Amino acid sequence: MSGRVESERRGGALWLTLARPEKLNALDAAMVAALDSALDEAAADDEARVVVLRGAGRAFSAGYDLGEAPPGPRSEGEWCAELARDLSLTLKLATLEKPTVACVHGWCLGGALDLVLACDLVVASDDARFGIPEIRYGSGPVTLLLPFAIGEKHANELILTGDDVSAAEAHRLGLVNRVVPRERLEEETERLVGRIAPTPLEALRLTKRSLLAAREAMGTMRAQAAHLPLSAALNALDTPEGREFDRIAAEQGLKAALAWRACAYAEPGKQADEG
Repeated sequence: MSGRVESERRGGALWLTLARPEKLNALDAAMVAALDSALDEAAADDEARVVVLRGAGRAFSAGYDLGEAPPGPRSEGEWCAELARDLSLTLKLATLEKPTVACVHGWCLGGALDLVLACDLVVASDDARFGIPEIRYGSGPVTLLLPFAIGEKHANELILTGDDVSAAEAHRLGLVNRVVPRERLEEETERLVGRIAPTPLEALRLTKRSLLAAREAMGTMRAQAAHLPLSAALNALDTPEGREFDRIAAEQGLKAALAWRACAYAEPGKQADEG
């Protein structure tokens, strides 16, 4: 398996680890491809009854790698192709006919949050933070799973402001199932997995199919299909803010561009977060 995603069998569970810690597990094309292949292997592995997704190092994942994007504007068609690839990965995880558990610590932003939303259960450490900041950079979320997870009004606020929330707030919103101290995260995840893994595989598969049918009846998948062309149009927008962001990134680096954009959203009396 690619070094971007590591796989480990623990009893009846397959643990998949995003392994690009030096970049906070930012999702580049290589990691998307590796995770896509890992999910295919997980689906075909009858010894794995539960799939766990986590991140190595200091964070679950900072989301899609902004530094990977080529310089200059891209057409709606180009964006649509890239977003379709990312959406396909998220939906593959969401429709896997095995229970999936996200084990989250540190930052979980943008496309990484989409992956967490695609999982059936979420265990988070108390230092985890969740957000969809894309609107601040002139783009939007890859999926629209969030409204189905936490309700329309809460989802609207997170998507429109680009704000991030703590693990405790994410638990209150219904985004995560359990919050534990950082040092107990793996233990608690294993405990939850242990409540599921003894179940016969076929029973788990049929239950997942039933849950997926309920999700489809609520219009979840239709919403994703409708969102894709709109997201491509949003990403292809040519705005003064977008051009300035690109200029700073080209001349001073991505971190400087992110810090510049964060200043526009800093609350009075608070310093903008450069992270």
